Amino acid sequence: MTGASIKNVFMDQLSQIKGLEYASNVIYWDLTTGAGSRGVKPRSIALGVLSSKIQEMMISDAFVKGLETLERDISRLEPVEAQIVAQARYKYERISKIPPEAYRAYNTLVSEATVVWEKAKRENDYNLFAPYLKKIVAYKREFAEYLGYEDHPYNAHIEDFERGMNVKVLDAFFEELRETVVPLVKAIEKCPQPEDDFLYLNYNVDGQKTLAVELLETIGFDLSAGELRESEHPFTMTLAIDDVRLTTHYYCENLTSALFSTIHEGGHGIYEQNFAFEIAGTILADGASSGIHESQSRFYENNLGRSSAFWKHFYPKLQKAYKKQLDCVSQEMFIKAINKSEPSFIRIEADELTYPLHIMVRYELEKALIEGSLEVEDLPKAWNEKMTSYLGVTPQTDTQGVLQDVHWSDGLFGYFPSYALGTAYAAQIQNALSKDIDLDTALESGDFSQIKAWLGEKIHAYGLRKTAPELIELATGEPFKAEYYTRYLKEKYTKLYNL
Repeated sequence: MTGASIKNVFMDQLSQIKGLEYASNVIYWDLTTGAGSRGVKPRSIALGVLSSKIQEMMISDAFVKGLETLERDISRLEPVEAQIVAQARYKYERISKIPPEAYRAYNTLVSEATVVWEKAKRENDYNLFAPYLKKIVAYKREFAEYLGYEDHPYNAHIEDFERGMNVKVLDAFFEELRETVVPLVKAIEKCPQPEDDFLYLNYNVDGQKTLAVELLETIGFDLSAGELRESEHPFTMTLAIDDVRLTTHYYCENLTSALFSTIHEGGHGIYEQNFAFEIAGTILADGASSGIHESQSRFYENNLGRSSAFWKHFYPKLQKAYKKQLDCVSQEMFIKAINKSEPSFIRIEADELTYPLHIMVRYELEKALIEGSLEVEDLPKAWNEKMTSYLGVTPQTDTQGVLQDVHWSDGLFGYFPSYALGTAYAAQIQNALSKDIDLDTALESGDFSQIKAWLGEKIHAYGLRKTAPELIELATGEPFKAEYYTRYLKEKYTKLYNL
């Protein structure tokens, strides 16, 4: 077989794998956006079969032979092809270490667990979910040994989301955040809080749905290449560059929850829609890391979405939609309310300042679960103790506490740190972007085109062609520095609360 033929066969195998992933994602989308509960078992089995088939193809003799042949002639490949081969090697090295039987059983388990978690959360019944979580944690401990790690088994799972990151670096990062956040939280405790009762009146869901679509259109998410639905926990799922799906969750008595989760997921979606055409449909069409992905969603949600300039444009639309509730609420009152800092129970509704404390809780609990110093049976108690210690609030129910996030039912151990890293990346990105674009003018006009183009050129287009550290340096002109995030928090909350 000629070199060209080997390359074509190998690329065709990768295309088939992408097709199987597409099918898996469609099933998962149905599983989480309203499909009938009686179909959970067959859908879960189907997901297990598809994931098993993907692994089978990636560790097959034919795949490995093609990979090795192309690696020997890597200099003859086009740059994109060479990067595809490099990513294929990385994925092969990860997936080939997990025994096929365990991999299939695990993927079947997490698809079932997600639906059980939804029920447990609705019914405030941790004992319903605990048996599934116990099995997931057992698999994660087992997989860490298969994958191999240095220093800590949790590092094996961080690698899935933030390549090259480790516990040592994260511990230092979170300590730096703690030194900034805790004193600010304590200082704000002594300050009078802005009025925000008007955010928790009755806001009909139909109006929220209309506003959510308007928000997505305003920030630049292309609804002709995607859609917005409702799920228990908001998320983004990309089937292809031209098929990016978002969800949010509406609450009648909480105006801002769906608004900001929609902007957040919209940031994820814009990133996925903005990959360069030349990598569409390849394994390079993915976020550089979970931290980079979260930098985009957190940037849109907070750095832009909670700014005075943005609401100067959008608040009249909101006020018109809910005239009765907001007629006497000025834009200034609204801005102060949506930026209020006060320890709370729910991560996705936490203010920017206390948010990293929520991540620290989860990060430390995940490490303990994976290393075996904490067992699933003791997780609710440990959760409540850390919430009390770090945020000064103690959940009254498990729905309010340990059951609030979908990540563990999905097996996403190692993902949570990326939220804090991504938020820090976002602050550094904003600092650089502001040197090239007059952000206030763009936001006040509701014109996100310059912002989207800048992010597209500096970050989005590359997909997996560059690593997170490379993208941060390319976009900002310097390596990642957490000080941009701590400075952002200090400046914002010092001004808001006249500290």
